[in-house]
Amino acid sequence: MSLLEVIALTAADARAAEEGGAGRIEVVADMAADGLTPDPDVVAEMRAATSLPLRVMLRANPGFRTTVHELDRLRRVAELHREAGADGFVFGFLDPLGAIDAGAAGKLAAEVAPLPWTFHRAVDHAADPAAGWRAVRELGAGADGSGPDAVLTAGSPRGVDAGVDALVRRAAEGPAAASMIMAGGGLRRKHVALLAAAGVTSFHVGTAVRPDGSWDAPVDARLVREWRSLVAAAAGA
Repeated sequence: MSLLEVIALTAADARAAEEGGAGRIEVVADMAADGLTPDPDVVAEMRAATSLPLRVMLRANPGFRTTVHELDRLRRVAELHREAGADGFVFGFLDPLGAIDAGAAGKLAAEVAPLPWTFHRAVDHAADPAAGWRAVRELGAGADGSGPDAVLTAGSPRGVDAGVDALVRRAAEGPAAASMIMAGGGLRRKHVALLAAAGVTSFHVGTAVRPDGSWDAPVDARLVREWRSLVAAAAGA
């Protein structure tokens, strides 16, 4: 089964995503910073506007490092988002050396459990992306079930255009690896068939479903519908 996840900034975005046939919504704020934690009131408005699952970003600054105090704040706000209607979360961190910060992710994962979570594009910015991918996969393979069920990744910090070959190689590791990949970050229509052929079934779009390709425009249900049809056809769903 294929999945199309759409970034939403407002309740209107969420309604349009559902009307267009999206399968899930990522809720964020401040896309000028590549997505930060939204206000819980926005999550509540989206919950009232759509029945789609809402995965809420937990990210307090434009970088991918965090601190003990920041994690405490994120843990508290995660509870507010849960109360507002979040069905899951999106987060991930790097340590000062640019490696995956499994400790920080684990603390936040314990806080949001049993809700599912996505490890976000921090993995693309790791000092050693291949090692970062292996580390995130190990998080997902944890016996306690607290690891991510998806990894939002472009395969490169420069986006899917630059990272598509890396995504294909990762998917070739086997069905478990392919099922973890949520391809996103500059995803274009031309990428979908290639990635689907490699076994990727989850796709993530933002400006691609906004009429002028900018965050200033609202999500367009017609464009979501076109993407949903493209993903479904490519994945054979």
